Amino acid sequence: MSFFCLFWVPLFYLFRRSVTGSKNGAGGIWALLLGIIIAIIHFFLGAFINPEGFGFIRWMSGFIDIVSLPVLIPIIVYFCLIYFKIITGTADFANFTLLWLIPGASLRGLTMSSQSDPVFLVLVPFLWTAISVGIPFFIDIILNSKVLVIVLSCLAVLCIPFSAASSYWAFYSQKTVLGFLFLLAAAAPMVVSMTISFIRGDG
Repeated sequence: MSFFCLFWVPLFYLFRRSVTGSKNGAGGIWALLLGIIIAIIHFFLGAFINPEGFGFIRWMSGFIDIVSLPVLIPIIVYFCLIYFKIITGTADFANFTLLWLIPGASLRGLTMSSQSDPVFLVLVPFLWTAISVGIPFFIDIILNSKVLVIVLSCLAVLCIPFSAASSYWAFYSQKTVLGFLFLLAAAAPMVVSMTISFIRGDG
């Protein structure tokens, strides 16, 4: 399981590039450098929320420290870098986010390998990729659609990180059926995005 945590994100990044035919996109070096810095800072600072039990605090811990916020941060940072023209070129939110997450995933795989917990070593990296690809999928729709579709896409963008955190919480709490339902909701946009790219033959 530690090998999955170590290699899933970089392998998925390479797989996505082969399917979509995309290059690194603007800001690849920024993504890796900032990802390394944030991974090191998070390692030394530890969690912002001390999870207790299996209730709302556990869910908040999953959202902020483990699953959702670690992926939302690079998406927000990338938007700011593009908006203020710190980086220029072809924007690719998914590639930037996946590159950012590689150092954190590697550090997680090395430091948590002794626990052999599939929730942290398998589920969390998978949820990271689901958010990394799912949200940019809807960002593209928002930029190229009419009002009603934009509203629905914005709701979907909000739904993905909440579903991902809920999936983590449910599996951690051994609510397996509920965990799979939230996992499906979080991962469906990623699957649709990759399927569309494959059918179009972008690669």
